[in-house]
Amino acid sequence: MTFKQLEAIYWVVRLGGFSGASQKLHTTQSAVSKRVQELEALFHAPLFDRSLRTARLTSKGEEVFALADRLLQGREELMRGALESGEPERRLRIGVTEVTAMTWLPRFVERIYQAHPGVIIDPEVDTGSRLRDKLLASEIDLMIVADTFREERFKVSPVGKLRLRWMCKPGLVAHGGKPLKVQAMADYRILTQGPQSGTGILFHDWFQSHGLKAADLVVSNSLIALIGLTVSGFGVSYLPPAAVQNLVGQGLLEVLQVRPALPDAPYAAVIRRDQRSSLMASVVRLAQETCDFTRLYQTATAVGRRSSLS
Repeated sequence: MTFKQLEAIYWVVRLGGFSGASQKLHTTQSAVSKRVQELEALFHAPLFDRSLRTARLTSKGEEVFALADRLLQGREELMRGALESGEPERRLRIGVTEVTAMTWLPRFVERIYQAHPGVIIDPEVDTGSRLRDKLLASEIDLMIVADTFREERFKVSPVGKLRLRWMCKPGLVAHGGKPLKVQAMADYRILTQGPQSGTGILFHDWFQSHGLKAADLVVSNSLIALIGLTVSGFGVSYLPPAAVQNLVGQGLLEVLQVRPALPDAPYAAVIRRDQRSSLMASVVRLAQETCDFTRLYQTATAVGRRSSLS
């Protein structure tokens, strides 16, 4: 079935005959008749009662005409929307963790708006595992998280790496200006993100790979809470330097030199395989081009755009 065939039956009925339809469609009556015959062959039934002088539909013809009416109207609406906005309006729900929200999210949102003016963006900030559950439930369309959530239903695309360093309140850890062995960290209360967090999972696996177990562990899935606890001297923690650069500059936090150093945390853009589209592929590419965890609250130029933040 083609739109040319549907147009033929639609205009024959609307204009009362094959002659009017051929003029409307800028073709010959024989071409219009041929398209109607093709539809009749497709449905194995006549669409017009040819015993009459006028173009009167059979019962099957009425069904096909109603179908043609709906499909042609749908095509018209789609084309009108494309001409008015450049692309159909789409709401895009993006899930990110705190550290992305605190660094490159504003610039990422602006890049999406520039590339896709018809898109309305709803950013949602949560832990990695909660974002995973929301992605599986189709409550978000894409998540940018530490690369620990790999499964068959997901398409995972690396976007960048998050640098992490051991930190504490100045004077809490005695080191004499020398690098510390990682084993020394196990002697202190460790402030860490938990299993709800991708970076928490990565840290737990890395710490265990060195045969270490913290005697005193405080778990929080909030990066802001961990920063506050570390500044207060409650323990040592691994933090992204960009998120606390001002606190380090003010002397409220100290960066510890520990060997071996914490590995960088790989981050990825994750979508469901059954939700892949050209728009999603474009957004993932923009994430790969924009990802930058080295600067806090990176500015964007857009103002007055419609979005919400959960």
